[in-house]
Amino acid sequence: MIDTNKLKGVMAEQGKTKSDVARALGISSKTFYNKMKKGVFGSDEIEAMIEYLNIEQPLTIFFVSR
Repeated sequence: MIDTNKLKGVMAEQGKTKSDVARALGISSKTFYNKMKKGVFGSDEIEAMIEYLNIEQPLTIFFVSR
């Protein structure tokens, strides 16, 4: 599971919208919204977000057990 609150925080710090990140992932805004709601992304999407958002500590966001 993904800590979506932390991911949203990183996005906000960088001034990135959900649409910006969706575009970077090559998916629609609606698909991104649904994936955020479920907290589930594919490994390729996670890698792309780490790179696009320049996330230095991805384990605290992307590999969280709930």
